[in-house]
Amino acid sequence: MKKISLLLLLLFNVYAQDSKQTVTIGFGPYVQTQPYKNVDDIILPSPVIFFDNGLFYIRWSRAGMYFLGEKNDAYSWGFSLTGQPRPNNYKASDSPDLRGMDNKKSSVEAGLAFSAAMDKSYLEITLLTDILGRYDSWVANMELGYDFALGNFKFYPSIIAIYQSSKFINYYYGVSENESLTSSYSQYTAKSSVQLGAQTYIKYPFTDKLSGLINLRMDKLSGEATASPIVVEDYIYSGLVSLIYTFEY
Repeated sequence: MKKISLLLLLLFNVYAQDSKQTVTIGFGPYVQTQPYKNVDDIILPSPVIFFDNGLFYIRWSRAGMYFLGEKNDAYSWGFSLTGQPRPNNYKASDSPDLRGMDNKKSSVEAGLAFSAAMDKSYLEITLLTDILGRYDSWVANMELGYDFALGNFKFYPSIIAIYQSSKFINYYYGVSENESLTSSYSQYTAKSSVQLGAQTYIKYPFTDKLSGLINLRMDKLSGEATASPIVVEDYIYSGLVSLIYTFEY
C-alpha cells in the first residue's frame, strides 16, 4: 500500500505543472439525429466537464489517465487510458419500419489514446473496444483540429476519421439471418469501413467565468452503413448547447 501511495505521489509531482488547476463545468441538452427509418432523435441531458491536470483529464463525456507524456511551453503529448459512452441505439418498437428487428443498445468504450498539441493545432488518436459486449469489437478514431478566435468568439474546428469494424457496422446497421426471418428485410452483412466527420466547438464569454458553449457535429456514414435496408439517412447530425462555468482551485 505504501508503494502504491508513493507511486501516485511521484506521478502527481511529475505531471502537475501548476499549483492551480482550471476546471470547467456545465450542463445542457445533447441532440443526435438517427439514420434509421422513422426513429426519433436522441435527446439527452448532458453534464459538461473539461479538466486536465497532466495526470487525469475529462473532455466533455470522455475521461482518461495519462501514463506517458511530456508538456512544455512549445508542445505537449501524452498516451492515456481512456473511456467514453457510445450513444447509438434504437428499440424495434420505436418505429413500425423496424418491427422484427432486434433492439440495438448503447455501450461504453475504453482503450488507449494518444494526443499531441503544438501552438493552436492538436491531434488525437484513440483505439477503443466495447466493454459491455454490445457490438463486441473495436473502433479507431483520429481527430485533427485547430483553434482560433474571432472577436470574443473562440472556435475549435476539427475533422474526424473513424474506422469501424465489420462487427460494429453489422450490430448497428446490419440485418442478421434471424432478423431477416422476423422482419421485412433481407439479410444484410457489411464489411469494415471508415466514417468521416467534422465538428466545431464555439465558445462565447459572458463574464470572466461564465460562458456559452455550442458543439456542432456532422458525420457522413460509410457506404457500408448507408447500403443497409434499415438506414435512410447518409448523415448523422449532433450538437450540444450549454452554459459553462470556469474556475481555479
